[in-house]
Amino acid sequence: MYMSNPKKESLSAQASNLSELIAYQEGSVVSRTIIDKKAGTVTLFAFDANQGLSEHTAPYDAMVYVLDGEVEVTIAGKPVNLKAGEMTIMPANKPHALKAKTRFKMLLVMVKS
Repeated sequence: MYMSNPKKESLSAQASNLSELIAYQEGSVVSRTIIDKKAGTVTLFAFDANQGLSEHTAPYDAMVYVLDGEVEVTIAGKPVNLKAGEMTIMPANKPHALKAKTRFKMLLVMVKS
């Protein structure tokens, strides 16, 4: 189950703890958009254990930064295991998928131009 967290309060010009801006929900994937511009997006995700995103492609490069927990990211058939504090780049037009090994939170930065 995938859910979007619609909180829209401004985060500008203040200190914010990324992990505290999104909460886990049992059996779900939750997202919260932080920045949405023509040049790219910044989105927080919280995945319950064993949740994931099926294989897909995107026309833009994206960086996954893990804030909490562990995830297996598969990029063009190659598994990349990440834990809190680690990141990887998912290249544009390469198939990728995510599978939560434990509950995990990530920051996804997608660069469109």
